[in-house]
Amino acid sequence: MYAGVRVRVKPIIPGECKGSLLILDRHISFFGEVDPETGCLKEGDIDICIDGKVLAFRGSRGSTVGPYVLYALKKNAKAPLCMLVEEVEPMLVAGCVLGDIPLYVVEPFSVLSGIPDGAHVEVREGELYVRW
Repeated sequence: MYAGVRVRVKPIIPGECKGSLLILDRHISFFGEVDPETGCLKEGDIDICIDGKVLAFRGSRGSTVGPYVLYALKKNAKAPLCMLVEEVEPMLVAGCVLGDIPLYVVEPFSVLSGIPDGAHVEVREGELYVRW
């Protein structure tokens, strides 16, 4: 079913992508929270796999090693298809450049509320199209 949702996004590292949306309403530290071998993020006792997803999250935090984790994710074919964030910081940009991962800013992040995880999304020409 097409929900008719269209959201403007600001390209930081441009590139088109489409796939299943995964929304994490928090900041991520790629170093320590994400396993570059499996493409999964530790969330308490469960693993949330980000590989092959359109990953939406508040922003990144943590170590300068984070960009190399993003590069390793891409090298291991475990990277997200693209990233949608509320806050951009230099280490995230560096990691997306190294890993050739499109990066977009979505403001406000709250526009994503109500969109279910797994919704099919497409990012192109500065817009996010959503259907579920």
